[in-house]
Amino acid sequence: MKIVVGLSGGVDSSVAAYLLKQQGHDVIGLFMRNWNDASVTLEDECPWIEDSNDALLVAQKLGIPFQVIDMSALYKERIVDYMFAEYERGRTPNPDVLCNREVKFDVFLQTALSLGAEKVATGHYAQVTSSFDDNGEEIFHLLAGRDANKDQSYFLCQLSQQQLSKSLFPIGHLSKPEVREIAREAGLATAEKKDSQGLCFIGKVSLPEFLKQQIAPKEGEIVEIFPDFEAYHQPLPEFENKREELEFLSAKIHYDKSDGKVIGKHQGAQYFTIGQSKGLGIGGHKGSCFIISRDMQHNILFVGEGRNFPGLFRKALKINNDEVHWVREDLCLKPGETMEVLARIRYRQPLEKAVLYQFEDAFYIEFENPQSAIAEGQFAAWYLGEELLGSGVIA
Repeated sequence: MKIVVGLSGGVDSSVAAYLLKQQGHDVIGLFMRNWNDASVTLEDECPWIEDSNDALLVAQKLGIPFQVIDMSALYKERIVDYMFAEYERGRTPNPDVLCNREVKFDVFLQTALSLGAEKVATGHYAQVTSSFDDNGEEIFHLLAGRDANKDQSYFLCQLSQQQLSKSLFPIGHLSKPEVREIAREAGLATAEKKDSQGLCFIGKVSLPEFLKQQIAPKEGEIVEIFPDFEAYHQPLPEFENKREELEFLSAKIHYDKSDGKVIGKHQGAQYFTIGQSKGLGIGGHKGSCFIISRDMQHNILFVGEGRNFPGLFRKALKINNDEVHWVREDLCLKPGETMEVLARIRYRQPLEKAVLYQFEDAFYIEFENPQSAIAEGQFAAWYLGEELLGSGVIA
């Protein structure tokens, strides 16, 4: 089979290419150049140069064709501009999820197919299987990677059946130590290379510095809310129906400057996210202060002390219907239907028991236990066992 591997210059994609070559496939290595501005990276040099050189060394070692394709204009349009717009709105986007949906498994996939490839492979820790329904239609299943510490299925939560049908994840059944051992035995240049950190294909960046390219700093106030805030101690109201209850449980608490005490300054509410504690420059507290809310209109950050501060937690979240995505389209809920699932609201978060509720005009996830730092713009993903069924952008 002719397979294009997205060689990123890391050990995971290197081993993915090696395993496919060992299996006898016709393998081509493609490196995506998605960023060419070193001014915001924390490394001394633009990381893509080193990464592309490492990818080339791996391709030469394996004896496979190699090519660099420049997708920086597309990446800026679909990922970076989206990020700026979301942060400006006071939301917290996940560029890695978008990069997979919009770049790797869209334009990159189409490029691979145009080269005559039947499949695209990446170094993600995830697995794809398939089965056939009663009508003989093939259904693709996106499963978690076997290494629970590295499972990256969450980052693939926006893929479609069509995209999965063309995707391979050759290392999804392996653990990270096993991948490194294979790389060592094969003599791959990336065997000991550290895992990349930071934004997808940009590298490790200072997010405030990155955002300052488009969003100017603006000084604002940090207001501390205290545990005796009255909204935390109100009994639950009587609800006429489940929809009304879910709307209440998923709603954000709106704070006013007069609800707390001004304790500091910041350079822009858009540079921070819900649940963040670092970079606030707040002293004089026994525990760390965490952001519990942002008032974008008045440029105010509201914080509470301690990771168990009541204002950090909500029991439910809402997703607008046009932001609900089902990987398993055949399991899509109809209005009035519910489903018991496991769900997470961020990468590496342990899966939590939850119930999905689909209504005519909205979709809700109610968790068995309240969740900390639910941030608008992030992706919530839901699973049945090891299989990721769908995801959506938190409203």
